[in-house]
Amino acid sequence: MIDTTSDIHQAHTALGDVAARTISNATKTVPMLSTITPRWLTHLLHWVPVEAGIYRVNKVKNEANLAVDCSSLDERILPQTFVDYEEWGREYRLNAVNTVLDVHTRVADLYSSPHNQTNEQLRLTIETIKERQESELINNAEYGLLNNVALNFRIQPRNALGSPTPDDLDELIAKVWKEPAFFLAHPQAIAAFGREATRRGTPPPTVSLFGSQFITWRGIPLIPCDKIRVVNGKTSILLLRTGESRQGVVGLYQPNLTGELSMGLSVRFMGINHKAIASYLVSLYCSLAVLTEDALGVLENVNVGNYYDYK
Repeated sequence: MIDTTSDIHQAHTALGDVAARTISNATKTVPMLSTITPRWLTHLLHWVPVEAGIYRVNKVKNEANLAVDCSSLDERILPQTFVDYEEWGREYRLNAVNTVLDVHTRVADLYSSPHNQTNEQLRLTIETIKERQESELINNAEYGLLNNVALNFRIQPRNALGSPTPDDLDELIAKVWKEPAFFLAHPQAIAAFGREATRRGTPPPTVSLFGSQFITWRGIPLIPCDKIRVVNGKTSILLLRTGESRQGVVGLYQPNLTGELSMGLSVRFMGINHKAIASYLVSLYCSLAVLTEDALGVLENVNVGNYYDYK
């Protein structure tokens, strides 16, 4: 017969972990959301406030026929010219990313310590809306970057495998050569370019922006964005010039909204229904405009699945 008296006595000589936790408080984090990204594109774009939700891009109609002369010592007759405008420029309308957030008042009243339930619900909802905003800036059928690249500014990889090489990015820079701001690509495309550059003995240097490290090519940073989709191992790499004064790409937003929390974003309390559920309308108004064709170029059909054995 086994004597367990000593074991039982040892088990109760001090307070155990399970019992101790009944009067202790665990430190709790706010809810984490894995779909949140840095959204570098929205940080790097220049944003223009839009009145009445419409932004019209006006162009010069006869830009190739403007006559000027470099004066010499003779008395030649100076050329006469004028600048004509297109009668109707392209108009960009702000789109809204909306949702209605419902929060039960009982939950908000009873379970808001240490973290306020309403605030956390709003925070996560706003983060999701901002992620959708960045996706629309790239993929929207009307104003998205990928759908607004002029035909002459679309190029294909020179490599037979479709891998993004330094030559490809150089060709893209040659297209968007007037003050290019940054490349925009899926992280897998950036990694594929890094492999190609390293294989050639020219590993890309890095630069620090917003406290993070980015690889560069010809001094232009490659900004990662998972909203540029990879489909069947193929994706695209964009190159942008930004800013209204540079005739580049600009973001558009509506200022002075009711319930405005940040640029183009508003939250409005809609009331409490008969089931004690409080509702909040969360709206973000935005769009994007490409002011001139040479402000945006794309390297299409980029293969991200080519690897090498380094010896």
